[in-house]
Amino acid sequence: MITELAVTTIAHAIQLAVAPVFLLTGVAAILSVLTNRLGRIIDRSRFLQGGSLSAVEINQAIQAELKSLRRRAHLIHWAIGLCTTCLLLICSVVAVLFLGSFFALNMAVVIASLFIAAMLCLIMALLNFICEIYLATAHVRGGL
Repeated sequence: MITELAVTTIAHAIQLAVAPVFLLTGVAAILSVLTNRLGRIIDRSRFLQGGSLSAVEINQAIQAELKSLRRRAHLIHWAIGLCTTCLLLICSVVAVLFLGSFFALNMAVVIASLFIAAMLCLIMALLNFICEIYLATAHVRGGL
């Protein structure tokens, strides 16, 4: 009887953890996109810097693009950090769900707080991402 109760408790905890696990997958996909964009920014910066050119040798257009790339890298850096924090918080939600299933503690406030914090991190990461995209497409729209 005790074994059946433990299996039921574990099964219920797994059911509760399914939604956050799908969320983990989605945020991980966003994180992959962000890291790819950061890699492209770094590659473009290295190409423009061309090794060891001094500031005098780099013309104004290249300097402006490098400045834009630095701003874009900064935004992507923050977005990656926020997405990673979001993933850690979602993992914490799953862990607390399991702990709450095994101990007679009301973890509702903790779970809700962790989930809200995760969503706020995701929102902020996506805002940084859209700002980076705005900067990346600025030259198509007519300049920085």
